[in-house]
Amino acid sequence: MEQYNVTGMSCAACSSRVERVVKKVNGVTSCSVSLLTNSMSVEGSASSAEIIAAVEKAGYGASLKQPEKIINETSNDENILTDKETPILKRRLIFSLIFLAFLMYFSMGHMIGLPLPAFFEGNHVAQGLAQLLLAGIIMVINQKFFVSGFSSLLHLAPNMDTLVAMGSFSSFAWSVYVLFMITRPHTFTPHDFYFESAGMILTLITIGKMLEARSKGRTTDALKSLMKLAPKTANVIRNGQEFTVPIEQVQRGSVFVVRPGENIPVDGVILEGSTAVNESALTGESIPVDKAQGDSVSAATVNQSGYIKCEATRVGQDTTLSQIIKMVSDASATKAPIANIADKVCGVFVPAVIAIAVCVVAGWMFAGKPFGEALSYGIAVLVISCPCALGLATPVAIMVGNGVGAKNGILFKTASSLEQAGKINIAALDKTGTITSGEPKVTDILTAGDILEDELISLAYSLEMKSEHPLARAIAGYAKEQKIPAREVMEFQALPGNGLSAKLANGSSLVGGSMKFLAEKVSVDWRLAHEAERLAESGKTPLVFARDDELLGIIAVADTMKPDSREAVKELQELGVKVVMLTGDNERTAKAIGTEAGVDDVIAGVLPDGKESVIRELQAQGKVAMVGDGINDAPALTRADIGVAIGAGTDIAIDAADVVLMKSSLEDVPAAVRLSRATMRNIKQNLFWAFVYNVIGIPLAAGLWGLKLDPMFGAAAMSLSSFCVVTNALRLNLVNIRGRKS
Repeated sequence: MEQYNVTGMSCAACSSRVERVVKKVNGVTSCSVSLLTNSMSVEGSASSAEIIAAVEKAGYGASLKQPEKIINETSNDENILTDKETPILKRRLIFSLIFLAFLMYFSMGHMIGLPLPAFFEGNHVAQGLAQLLLAGIIMVINQKFFVSGFSSLLHLAPNMDTLVAMGSFSSFAWSVYVLFMITRPHTFTPHDFYFESAGMILTLITIGKMLEARSKGRTTDALKSLMKLAPKTANVIRNGQEFTVPIEQVQRGSVFVVRPGENIPVDGVILEGSTAVNESALTGESIPVDKAQGDSVSAATVNQSGYIKCEATRVGQDTTLSQIIKMVSDASATKAPIANIADKVCGVFVPAVIAIAVCVVAGWMFAGKPFGEALSYGIAVLVISCPCALGLATPVAIMVGNGVGAKNGILFKTASSLEQAGKINIAALDKTGTITSGEPKVTDILTAGDILEDELISLAYSLEMKSEHPLARAIAGYAKEQKIPAREVMEFQALPGNGLSAKLANGSSLVGGSMKFLAEKVSVDWRLAHEAERLAESGKTPLVFARDDELLGIIAVADTMKPDSREAVKELQELGVKVVMLTGDNERTAKAIGTEAGVDDVIAGVLPDGKESVIRELQAQGKVAMVGDGINDAPALTRADIGVAIGAGTDIAIDAADVVLMKSSLEDVPAAVRLSRATMRNIKQNLFWAFVYNVIGIPLAAGLWGLKLDPMFGAAAMSLSSFCVVTNALRLNLVNIRGRKS
């Protein structure tokens, strides 16, 4: 997918126009234009030159977006997210207000008792000329409306600027006509001038545009915050000396150092030292993570305590931070399916409004109204109509929703995935690494006879330390934590399917393995045999150890459940989502884990290539989200309606997913569902407001309810409509996605 910057768009009709013409280019398979970020994402085989040419032919500008600028140029004017529009609009507004004040003085000052200069008293032509000059200056200041509006009209693709330009120009042109006619006695009076409407319409729309631009700028705050995290320099070691270099000069394999309080410049692995790293910028988790030699670190995280020396593993566009920025940016450039409703309306909205305005003028003239009064109804219809509110309803909410997700370590790859996440009613959870930690731990220790617990652990550690089996590593890890030493062993032998054997320095034989294997070697007390059975039924693996003919005891090992898994399952169920656990374990172990986690259903004995077919079967019952972290989960993640990858999982699983959970916490799954549902509610509120505003506003401006709406009030209403939609979207920043309510 390639991204482009698009210039010259002023409303949803513009973005719809650009989207339509690009989709007609041979080789383009999909195109999505974002009015909010003035960007366009295109997929297909068409060349960038062909796409840019099509956009320019439609009357707009386009250029290929440079991803490195988005990420690296975070502090200069070339940053694509810098709000360049608000300062320009602010200057236009200030000058417009100054001249509008004089215009209102000459047009309406006498109505409220303000004295006019003697020269203008009773001199209607002079009053008209003064108003013409002042209105003309305001029109020149706001010429962008006319350039864009009439240019798009010539391209047969009228936009919001067309409505504003036509409304203001009609008021001005009619007033010029009245000015000429007023030189003849008993024709028109100064009350028939609409110069103040021409100037007021432009000024009020500019106010609305400025408020809208400022609010739109806030919708990208999350993305801007991520960009600001990107370090600018790094302290690298070259030829034994430390140098501070620009971040662009750090290459893969470079050795760099980070002191306490400094940001880690690129992704890497610790070569020397240990520390605690604050990863909240990437994961949303405020508790620092302990790091030691061999552990990985990520760019933009903060080294809080120790001095560390690291080797760069991913730099530039490959760092975790860069990937997050790209993911959030790409998601904001795509469209949610619900946006299609507004797009279809916007495609015909402006031409329909122009036709309605013409019919309103003709209708009132047919009803016997003077042309000037009939024209004012038509102008009111033009300036009250707002395609922007419709066009912004979806993208602003998507942008804010993605930002909220990013701040909480939940990354949606597309707008569609943000929409679909809230619609799931079945969550299929992989067991290992998702519900459980994926690393076996010692859970129970049962000694036999007079054997002490430390002695059992020491002997088991002596035997298991030479094995690479995950269960052996669990026992070795536990012994190290308890600081229990191992003993010297000889003649170590692994007995596949059974266990291990070795000899101690004093000649005693040491054996460990399954209960079935040990029962053939030594006499097993029935009580211990019963305990081993109980442990196995609870999903644990009992390992039995013996020295010579003496039974030492049992050490139970299990893949322990993550501390938040049970709570996450409960939250999903409260959201109306059925939770299913998928695992390759035997049914007895799987059911024990499933019962502990509180899932609704357990599907055990599923081979890696069978998960995809299970997802397909579940889809017959509703929309399915697959949550996993391994390579063998990738087909199932792709098959599901929504694939959710645990962030600590493999790159393949993350690439196959629609949603990535940076914290590797299962509780982020219900959080993602809540955020999706809150975003969809917000979009529907925006669309409702935008539709209702136009459905009520246009007939009101046309005078169908017996009311005469001054065009200036119509312009004010139009200015506020888009501002209200954007402001409503910003309320998503206040949503508590960690709560218990959907």
